[in-house]
Amino acid sequence: MPEFDAKKVAEAHQHLHSHLPSESALRVKTLETLLEQKGLVNPATIDAWVEAYTEEIGPRRGAQVVARAWVDPAFKARLLEDAPAAIDEFGFLGKATAHLKVVENTDSVHNLVVCTLCSCYPFSILGIAPAWYKAAAYRSRAVRDPRGVLAEFGVEIGDEVEVRTWDSTAELRYLVLPQRPPATEDLDEEGLAALVTRNSMIGTDRDLGGSA
Repeated sequence: MPEFDAKKVAEAHQHLHSHLPSESALRVKTLETLLEQKGLVNPATIDAWVEAYTEEIGPRRGAQVVARAWVDPAFKARLLEDAPAAIDEFGFLGKATAHLKVVENTDSVHNLVVCTLCSCYPFSILGIAPAWYKAAAYRSRAVRDPRGVLAEFGVEIGDEVEVRTWDSTAELRYLVLPQRPPATEDLDEEGLAALVTRNSMIGTDRDLGGSA
């Protein structure tokens, strides 16, 4: 008779559950299925909206804002002073960005954004929030151990760099302005925007690739 190892069973159980969709995702899928069966929604319409928020609305909008700040010092100053007004110059202002603060990465400061209570997020310029941003582990550890969290994203922050964690709420949300990569002087705004990642505007990415 095989020997029962409670520890191995528990590890296997945890591993299997780690690959299952979250409870909220399952609820959304169930609701979507019921609405489709009743003819109340069109699956193609849902897919189109998901694609729009993922590919068009964000994070490309945020990348355009960052690129403009990199090439236009006056716009950058406006963005840091009054982010909603500056973003409205692009026509990107929405409910999730009406109360937005932009924080700038520098050689001595790195910023990390989290929402410890739920998942407040400037979706109108960053698109749909990634699953890890809404996970309890990220929401708690980003405050307690930000350097450890960043390391898990492949971002090593030296002791000489201060890490600042910003807690988003329904009333105030944050966007990180990453540093412009070196050797990008020949790129126009469109080329610069292509270098900006969603994670860099959350703070889980730091060194963006430029020209060699």
